Amino acid sequence: MFNKIDHLGIAVKDLKQALGFYQDVLGLEYLGTEVVEEQKVTVAMLAVGESKVELLEPTSEDSPIAKTIEKRGEGVAHVAFEVDDIEAALKKLKDSGVRLIDEVPRIGAGGVKIAFVHPRSTNGVLVELCEKH
Repeated sequence: MFNKIDHLGIAVKDLKQALGFYQDVLGLEYLGTEVVEEQKVTVAMLAVGESKVELLEPTSEDSPIAKTIEKRGEGVAHVAFEVDDIEAALKKLKDSGVRLIDEVPRIGAGGVKIAFVHPRSTNGVLVELCEKH
């Protein structure tokens, strides 16, 4: 059901500065940037092997990422797992008593179906599920 780690989401205050480190210093391949209005973030994706690093800069003060940065500072915001069937994965988790943030998938960066699992059910780690087209 879970295929691989798709990406690590990293909350940043300054996307340009963060790109300077991940792209220029570490040499990760820049895949592009987009604004995800629903989540109030600008996202930059970088490739590292078969996985990605997703840099998340809030576009407003009430963005979930802005709140994350305010509470915990910049850093890893979530780990995303690729799944074949997100609805089946959500059902399995819910049936197992796992607390979900999203019981129904929504559309994330790149038009991918996503859903989040509450950190209280995952030892404090925000987990994202993503299903590619």
